[in-house]
Amino acid sequence: MQLMQILRNRRPPVKAQDLSADLGVSPRSIYRDIDSLRAMGAVIDGAAGFGYTLLEDPALPPMMFSTDEIEALVLGLREVRTVGDPALSDAANSALAKIKASLPDRLQQQLDHACLHAKRFHPRAEIHIDTARLRHEIRAERAIDLSYRDASGQPSQRRVLPLGIVFMESVLVLMAWCELRQDFRSFRLDRITRFDPTGQSFRPRRVPLLRRYFERISIESRFCHGQHS
Repeated sequence: MQLMQILRNRRPPVKAQDLSADLGVSPRSIYRDIDSLRAMGAVIDGAAGFGYTLLEDPALPPMMFSTDEIEALVLGLREVRTVGDPALSDAANSALAKIKASLPDRLQQQLDHACLHAKRFHPRAEIHIDTARLRHEIRAERAIDLSYRDASGQPSQRRVLPLGIVFMESVLVLMAWCELRQDFRSFRLDRITRFDPTGQSFRPRRVPLLRRYFERISIESRFCHGQHS
């Protein structure tokens, strides 16, 4: 599986020496594994000394997308690569490689030459916490203890129920239920100086809390729109 994923991700042809370095095995093991993958139905062009190119991936069924659907997928994943943390950026690259490997040749060319791109001209505020670990705690529905600094630099300690992360123009924001305030609060990730998992589960409160949070945002948005009409 690891070897197949590298063949999907890397620009071909991929040399056996590079594959062996990535996987921590000998080139001889790579040759054997390539033969095994071919025996399982993978169409891999190339030979020892010339590098390998994955032509057909038996693990992924052929997919058919319209040109607009391909453009939408590419744009969305390129946007994730731009705004996401390193783990999300790697995941976007991996997903794009898997999608490409599952497409017929004609559609692969359309994906390679998609005309839409995602660029950010305002750099995102620097984040000092492990956002992949934070997303893990959100998915696990567990409370966390935050060390936070507000806009004026004042520090505070909070126990919060993390509900989700919103990607804005130049900042990432944690949506949460604050146990201290007993209310919903938003915390900019670049102002979180530290967070510690507590192991305290708040399942199954997350979905109802998220629903209430979005309802409040919707009401506030309509009120602000009415004020400016």
